[in-house]
Parts: sequence; structure tokens; C-alpha cells
Amino acid sequence: MAEDLKLSLGDKSEQYRSLIPQISALIEGENDLIANMANVCAALKEQFNFFWIGFYMVKGDELVLGPFQGPVACTRIRKGKGVCGTSWNEAKTIIVPDVEAFPGHIACSSASKSEIVIPIIRNGAVIGVLDVDSDQLNSFDETDADLLNEILQLISF
Repeated sequence: MAEDLKLSLGDKSEQYRSLIPQISALIEGENDLIANMANVCAALKEQFNFFWIGFYMVKGDELVLGPFQGPVACTRIRKGKGVCGTSWNEAKTIIVPDVEAFPGHIACSSASKSEIVIPIIRNGAVIGVLDVDSDQLNSFDETDADLLNEILQLISF
């Protein structure tokens, strides 16, 4: 049964690879950042059924909620706080297999079990982050990190 489920879901890398050209076509020619972030969230949520996916953008000394898909979310996150604020502060991708084990995790939803946050870096500065949550433990790995980052490169921030 577990094997059947694994086969029906397909290889994660293959799923991303098939989605990247679709996302590229979806945002090609559209110069509105909000529209493109919204469609990227929707496409990724549909493909992977993530519990929550969204953008936070740097505004002053906080990350402010941008386009997302999923339940209501924290609106503002301070630099260095939680997984998103830590990713911003350290300018690096953070993969959290179990959010309960992450010191200072901000629980916008108790249903979130694992998380990946990828900083959006332009001209040497973090301008935002892509935050993805799963309702399952240990959902993310380097495949997600690499291919989500590749998708972020398609957006003109």
C-alpha cells in the first residue's frame, strides 16, 4: 500500500521539473510581482498539496505577509524570529524536519509539522522569503531547496 502511494505521487524531483516550465509560462510577460507570487503559490500548492505556502517580504525591520495559499497566517515577523526571521537574518535556506524542535518556532498553526524557508536575495540583500509548511514531519530536503530556489529565480523581484 505504501509503495502504491509512493508510485502514484511520482518522484518529487520529476514533479518539480514538470512544474517549472508551467510556472515559467504562467508568469512570462506578466510584470506584476504580486500576481506572479500569487500564481507561483497556487501552482505549487496544487502540485504538492503543501499545508501552507507563501511569501513574506522585507518591510523595514519586519517580514510582512504577501501572497499565500493555506490557512490564515502570521502577518509580521521580526528579523531573527522563528524560521522565517532566522532565514532572513542568516540569508540562508533553513529546512526544519520537526518545527517543535526548532528553538523559537512561531506557531501560526499547530497543524504545521515541518517547514522550509528560502531567502529571496537580490543585489546581496534578502528582500523576502518563501515559506512552505507541511502537516507531516520531515517533508523537505535538498531537492525542495534546490528546485524551489530555481522557481524563485523565474520571478523578477
